[in-house]
Amino acid sequence: MVLGIDVGSRTTKVVLWDGKSILGFRIEPTGANMKEKASRMIEAILKDCGLGSGKVDKMVATGYGRQQVDAAKKVSEISCQAKAIHFLFPKVRTVIDIGGQDSKVILLGPEGKVLDFIMNDKCAAGTGRFLEMMAGVLEIALEDYGALFNLATEEVSLSSTCAVFAESELISLMAGGKRRESLARAVCFSVAERTVSLIERVGGQPPFVFTGGVAKNRGVLQALEKKLKTSLLVPPYPQITAALGACLLG
Repeated sequence: MVLGIDVGSRTTKVVLWDGKSILGFRIEPTGANMKEKASRMIEAILKDCGLGSGKVDKMVATGYGRQQVDAAKKVSEISCQAKAIHFLFPKVRTVIDIGGQDSKVILLGPEGKVLDFIMNDKCAAGTGRFLEMMAGVLEIALEDYGALFNLATEEVSLSSTCAVFAESELISLMAGGKRRESLARAVCFSVAERTVSLIERVGGQPPFVFTGGVAKNRGVLQALEKKLKTSLLVPPYPQITAALGACLLG
């Protein structure tokens, strides 16, 4: 029995693995106390699966807050993502991972080894936080991006590469009479353009897989597929791949 814990900036994910399959997983907001959140989630998932703490052979932690998980081996998120994606999609060569506070592109070799990677963790633009900020301006829910993307009839673009300036630009476009669906589509393409820039810099090649919480955003997914001119693979639960990789490394 192995527990994989991914303590992210926005959400914490816990996966329980029995050596063959996932027995259970939990996803919850991280909150202010990472140590307490991880501890409570570990207890909860063991209870969900009818197990006690003594039944776990190993714990592996990854993510921003991995140092806060006591008694767990600490592994980088890059290594965990590579392990999980190669397990799920052996032919994939490029992992696109967009989370709440950062985005990264990982280049994999035929055996799943990390050949190279690039990360954007210095600016909110191109991350889940950017989508949240823009959704606040547009007064929409995050899940509305996909539907609005498909309703857009006008090409609108955001030229600002800074999240703060992009917010001001979006407000100006709204004041100029641009429709909400066109602006939502522009936000999705802004994230996609930032991501494609990372892919080009690291030399990413298809097949591509899209992971992280933003992979659930249908608007960003469609924008990326249009920019890359190919379809993207998305795991059934794209938020838990790093935690799954932690289990597999364990």
